[in-house]
Formats: sequence, C-alpha cells, structure tokens
Amino acid sequence: MQVTRQRRINEKKQIHLFGRHVGRHTLLVTAGIAVALGVTGTAVASTYQFGTQQVGQTTANGQVVSADQYINPYGTRSVINDGKIMSSVVSPDGTHLAASIADGDASLVIVDLATGQVTQKIGTNAADNLRISSGAVGQEGPTYSPDGKQLWLGQANGYTKFTVNADGTLASPTAVPIAADGTKQALVGAAVFSADGATVYSAVNGQNKVVAIDAATGTIKQTWAVGNAPRGLALVGGKLYVSNEGGRPAKAGDTTINSYGTNVVANPKTGASTTGTVSVIDTADPSAAVGTVDVGLHPTAVYATKGAVFVTNTADNTVSVIDSSKDKVVQTISTQPWPEASVGYEPNAVTLTDDGRLLVTLGRANAVAVYRYTSAQQPARYVGLVPTDYFPSGVTALGKKIVVANTRGVDALRPDAAGHNTHDTTSSITQFTMPSDQVVRSETNKVFKQNGWTSNSVKTAKSNSHEKAVPVPKRIGDPSTIKHVFLLVKENRTYDQVFGDLPQGNGNSALTQFGENVTPNQHALAQQFGLYDNFYDIGTNSAEGHNWLMQSDNPEYTESSAGEYTRSYDTEDDVLGHQKTGFIWTGAQAAGKSVKDFGEFQSYESKPAGATWQNLYCDSKNMAATGAQTAYPIKTGSAIPSLNDVSVQGFPLFDLNVPDIYKEQIWKQDFEKNGPANLNMFWFSNDHTGGPANAAAEVADNDLAVGRMVDEITHSKYWKDSAIFVVEDDSQAGLDHVDGHRAPVQVISPYAQHGTVDDHYYSQITMVRTVEQILGVHPMNQLDSAATPMYGAFTGKADDTPFTAVPNRTSLTLGVNPQPACGSDTPAAQDAHAAPAPTSAAVPAAEAKVAAQWRTWASHQRLTGKNAVPDYANPTQMNRYTWYQTHNWTKPYPGDKKIYSPNDVPGAYLPSAENDG
Repeated sequence: MQVTRQRRINEKKQIHLFGRHVGRHTLLVTAGIAVALGVTGTAVASTYQFGTQQVGQTTANGQVVSADQYINPYGTRSVINDGKIMSSVVSPDGTHLAASIADGDASLVIVDLATGQVTQKIGTNAADNLRISSGAVGQEGPTYSPDGKQLWLGQANGYTKFTVNADGTLASPTAVPIAADGTKQALVGAAVFSADGATVYSAVNGQNKVVAIDAATGTIKQTWAVGNAPRGLALVGGKLYVSNEGGRPAKAGDTTINSYGTNVVANPKTGASTTGTVSVIDTADPSAAVGTVDVGLHPTAVYATKGAVFVTNTADNTVSVIDSSKDKVVQTISTQPWPEASVGYEPNAVTLTDDGRLLVTLGRANAVAVYRYTSAQQPARYVGLVPTDYFPSGVTALGKKIVVANTRGVDALRPDAAGHNTHDTTSSITQFTMPSDQVVRSETNKVFKQNGWTSNSVKTAKSNSHEKAVPVPKRIGDPSTIKHVFLLVKENRTYDQVFGDLPQGNGNSALTQFGENVTPNQHALAQQFGLYDNFYDIGTNSAEGHNWLMQSDNPEYTESSAGEYTRSYDTEDDVLGHQKTGFIWTGAQAAGKSVKDFGEFQSYESKPAGATWQNLYCDSKNMAATGAQTAYPIKTGSAIPSLNDVSVQGFPLFDLNVPDIYKEQIWKQDFEKNGPANLNMFWFSNDHTGGPANAAAEVADNDLAVGRMVDEITHSKYWKDSAIFVVEDDSQAGLDHVDGHRAPVQVISPYAQHGTVDDHYYSQITMVRTVEQILGVHPMNQLDSAATPMYGAFTGKADDTPFTAVPNRTSLTLGVNPQPACGSDTPAAQDAHAAPAPTSAAVPAAEAKVAAQWRTWASHQRLTGKNAVPDYANPTQMNRYTWYQTHNWTKPYPGDKKIYSPNDVPGAYLPSAENDG
C-alpha cells in the first residue's frame, strides 16, 4: 500500500481520574434561543476540526469522545471507574450521592460529594463492600426517605431497601418484591416517599401501574392503572404526577407497535410513539379517577416545586410546565439550542435553583441548559449552556452548588493495562458553583464548539441548481456521481483485532486475533481501497450500535435501559427505541430514493425444518455452483412497517446458525435478477462468533462473504456509480491499544481514495452523514446534522478497477461437529510446501478440561438457534472464549496470567448487560 503522507500518531495526555439527585424533568418558549444563539455558532468549526486527533486525546477544545464531540466540563470532575450511572440521587443532607450503576463492577455506589470519592460499592461482586442478590438496576432511582435513614434501589422485580449509616454508607439490604404480572416483571421506574416516610409510591414500569407500598412491611396497599411505561414521579401535596414514556393506552383504530407486551400508539411508517402523557393520582381518595395531562413525546423526568411540575419530553426536546393547581400545561420550554436541528438534544433531568434559574440536562449535547424562571405562568427566559461530561443524566441544586451526574463520564477510559474495551465505560460527577448569567453565555460558545454546531451545517440544494456531480456533494440534493450505496453491517470487532498486523497502520499486532490468514479479503480490500485507522464506533454493544447506524443516535430510552435491558435489548421491535424523525431508510424514501434491506434491523425470523448450519453451508455451495434456488427458504420480518416494505425475503437476521456465505448467495440471486436499490442495507453477523464453527472459521466465513459480494458488485454494470461501506455495529468484543471504540471500516468505490492510509478522525456518525449527503437525505438529528461527511475518503477521479475475491485461508468448517454432508472445507495451502488448513481444532491435553467447561458454558449463551440473541453472553467471558479459540487454547487473554475456566474469569460474576433472558 502506498502511504501518501507522513503518519501522525497523537499521544494521549493523561487525565487525572477521581473516583443523578435527579431533579427530574400552551406557551412555546423558542424565540429566546434562536436570538441568543443565532450569532454564537457562526465562528466555530464543524466536527471536521478533529483532524487526526484520536478518541481519548485531550486537546485545547477538550477531550475527544467517539460521538463526534469534545468534553470539557465546567467546574470540577470526579471520575467513577465502576461503570455507567443509570440514575442517581443526592442525600437529603446534601453530603452524599447514591448512583445506580450498569456495565461495571457494582450495581450501586455511594459518593462523598466533599471529596468526590466512592466510599462504598454495592453489588454481586464478592469484593464489593456490600453484597446484594441481583445486579440489575432500573431506569430511575435510587430514592432516599425524607429523613435520610432509608434508601430504596429499583430493580427488575421490585426494590432492595437499605438502612443508611451515620457516615452515609448503606447496610442491611432487604428485598421488597413486586410480583410479576404474567410474563411482565415489575421493572420499577421512579419511587417517591410520602411526606411522613410511611409510604413509598412506585412507578411499576413493566406493568403500567403505580403502587403504594408500606415502607415498613413492603406490603402493597394500593394500585392505580396509568399510561404506558410509567417512569418519573413527583408528589405535590396529596397528588402524584407520573410520566408515561409510552403515552396513553391505545384505543380502537390506533396504529400500535409492541413494547414489552403493551400495544403503544405509534407512527404507521416509522414505528415511533406518538403520544406522551402524565397521569395524576389523588392518593387521598382511592376511588377517584386517575387524571391525564397530555405532554410531549417520551416524558421522562418529573420535578415539582413552587406550584409547578416540570416534565422533560426527551424525544420532543421540550419541557412541559404543569400548573399543579389546575393540572394543565401552561407553558412548554424549548430545549433546542441550535437552530440547525430540531431534535436530538434529549433533555432528561431538571431542577430549579434558589435564585430562580431552571437547569435542564441535555444528554446528547453534553450540557446543562439554563433559563430564568419566575412562575409557571410567566415564560421562562433562555440564558445559555454550561458544558458537562459525556451524557449528563441528573442535576441537583444544593444552594449555589450544582451537582451533575454524567452517565458516560469520560468515555471508555477505565484503567486497563491490557488494552481498551467499550465495556470499560466510566461515569462522572461534575460540580460547580452556579455562575452568573454572563459566564453562562460565555460557556455557551464552548458547548457549540464542542458539538460542532455551526451555521449552515445542513445546506440544501437550490431548486435551480446545476451543480456538477461529485461523489459527496456539499449541499443535500445536489447531484452525486454515486447512485447506489451498499451499507454492510458486521459485528463487534476492534481495529487491532483485524488490522493490527498491517504495519502501515497504527496497529498493535499483539492484540490481533483475525489477521490476514483469517481475513484475507478485508486485508486485500484495505490494500486496494485504503486503510482507515482512526475510525470509531460509538456504542458499547449491539443494542446501541445498530441504533447509531440506523438512527444516528442511541435514543435516551435505550441509553437509560442498560441497567437491565429487560423491556428490550435490541430495540428493533420496541416502539420506545425509535426516534420520531425516523431512520436512514425512511429519510432515503423521503428523498425519493429506493431502498432494499437484507436482514439489518429485522426483529424476527422463521426457518424450515432441516435448516442446520451444515445443510445451509451445503446449500450455499449448491447455489453458487448451479444457480439453483435455496432448499431452505427463510422468512424474516420487522415490527416497523416501513422496514417491512423494503425487506428482501430469504436473507436472515442475526443467526449464527446460518453461514454468511449462504446470505451472500441469497443476495446475489436478487442482485442479478433485480439489480440494487439506491440504498442497500445488510447484516453479515458471523464475525460475532459463538456459532457452530470455531471463532476463526466464523470470521473467515464473514470475510469470504463480504469479499464475494464486493467482487460481484465491482464486476457488474452498477460498479461505476456505487459506494460500499463495510462497518461494525460496535467494537465491544476485543481490545484496542488506542481506544475500545476504534473499529475497522472500509470505503469501497471507484471514487474512493485508493491505496492510502487515512488517519483522519471518522466515526459512524460521519459515515451516516456521508451516506445522507450522497443520497440527498436530510440528517436525522443534531448529531448527524453537525457531522462533517467523509470528504477526504473520496476523490473526483474514478478508478473502476474491480476487486477479485481472495479464497479463504482458514477452513470454514473448522470445529463444526459433525462436518457437513457435502464435505469439509479444505482451503488450499498458501505455501506449496504447507499442509492444508485443518478442519478440526485440537485442544492441548493440559487445557482439555477447561475447554470442555467453556463448551458447556457456550451452550447456555443463546448464541444459536431460534432464540439467538446478540451479545447475550457476559462480555468478559465471551471475549476470552473467542481469544482461546483463535489461539488454539495455548495463550492467555491479554492481561491475564493463565487460561481461565468460565467461572474464574475476572468479572465473570457480572450479569451480562445484554442478558435479556
């Protein structure tokens, strides 16, 4: 490969690491924002300002994170290296913060706000200061009693109640169960105590009800039916205000889509919810009807003070202000700070300071919005923004001191000597003294710069435009030389795992698991079409990753559900996981472009009897040799109407019992018969590993399928105006020496920069924006609106040299038992003197026992079969299982001293965040 410029590798500057009271969340207040910020954004750069910076690097603008943003919080920072904060609360005396935690080594931590240090960890880990039986935590809570002597932690099946010691630590955990309703667990949302502390009111999220619990005995005293997916709670006098994230119950004639067994009113095209409500309960009169107040979409946080109830409408980017004396919305406050995009800021917590300033956390903007507030009836006046850490989710005012809880802290920078992984996610607490309005306005400029918010970021073509066609137009709707986009989504690999063996890139070969001998096609494609060694996936796992690719966001609902993932994991079939502006394919349709989907974002599948991996492998060989139709037709479907409309039958979704070379043949037959659409989406998932074949064989299968597909396209009449993007959904299943989010990506086109090494910062968001720009699709939210397309990956001079697929070097049937009836796959040796690749994996005698334990473990992980689930297995175990397989059980996982059995893996005590069973 020709390296066209001097390699620049940026050193990360060391970040000093320290160890949500979530004041939760007509008149439309928007003019103040537009006026205040209309000038602010004109002088700052777009997200192209990253240049060749790397995730984790600290720069003059702040620290680079994987979501096309910088973070540089106002005030002081305390990093928590125990996982992501799902929710939090400040103790009544203001001295401690209790935070529920996911994807780390605890379920609950207690933080001393004076020192910023974690003083206690509670969870299922034997090393925790206090043990509890379940690691699952809900979207809301924990909750202190008014006297500060109790704390209740919401979990999947009710609560764990603790007593609070004088030093702020917890003791005496006691279960307070809420029984399942059929198949529906409680999945509790927020809780609030009565003024006397005798009763706990709980939003039972999974069962669409609110219950009153005797705080002393745990007995349920009263139950009220409310709207769909109740989440936030506030008690005003004797009235409870309950936010229903899924809106009102469905009526006859409504279009609905499922969420945890409930039919939620939904948009008939995008499958997004279309109502949001607040239920009003008179706790003093059990016979009184439950009232309903209509608010915006996805109401989450509820906060009450001074006769007003504030509700954050997370998907609408507004805050509803309810007059509690009338139970009516009297004003709606806009939280759209940037005029270029109306959605995607995700307000998720709110509080009011003593001096009348309303503070609203904007999760996806990494900021707190500040307003001057006088009363419910008088319009709030926008002041500006204060920068926070990554994804703020809670805010509390303690006099002049403000405490902000940040779900993702400083990104996945938990200390790990072996390398970085997406599950090394941190969280953080930032604290500051409330600044003057003048300082807030000056900090607003920083937030704009850190988010890349500029004027005219989304430029549209003029109606009389006669621009010359270029690969990636500067304006949406101007002509592109590219007419067909192929978006191939794969599973879970880091850059170093695949390309760490390429010396021309910034790789670490010690972390390479699937180098050229396993992925010869990916390596050949990188040689021909360019190597990208500074590209980042954003999500931690598949539930997030597919959302980032299809929605250019991981909506707050999915972000805040990571503590249990019981309502849903992948949200393809959960209405609450869909943003109101739709998906990449609905945007393409709105732009007049055709779409075909091959498995991506599909949610259910059926296969005929006999459709085993072995039979489908043989069937793929027969289809390739004879052109015959498949003997095992597979059917798939989606809960989203617009996706069903464009799905090509026969191509499976995530299913490790189906070889990827089989999927390629199903696509090839459609391609040769019907040709491509303008946007073509695919899910080639076997590089996930965990199926019938050995891990290396599965990745080799995936590599060969992709190579053959690129071969087919590049030798067709459509090649001259095509672009193929090959991307992982996330990079969670391995280590990377730069950052756990760094992942392989390939840009394949006659207009791609051939034979280069491109070390510019790119991400899934910039890739999505590139596809949008090519096809004339309007961006979906503020994140892709602010992103700069991958202009540097393309050239105006076409090189239409086709790609010829490379034969696999690793046997595709390695480890399969029994071997297929049509015969084992025996690749020819690359060296004339070398033996053919083996089709069975020999385990050293010393490791035979531990390998058998791993095979038993794998059989319980729902990796294959009818109920296969992406990422079901605990990631710390799954990554080692894959490593052991790819190194023939001869080499410990990086950072380990030996090959562990499943139960001895450090971190194996953790329930998988993705375990939805």
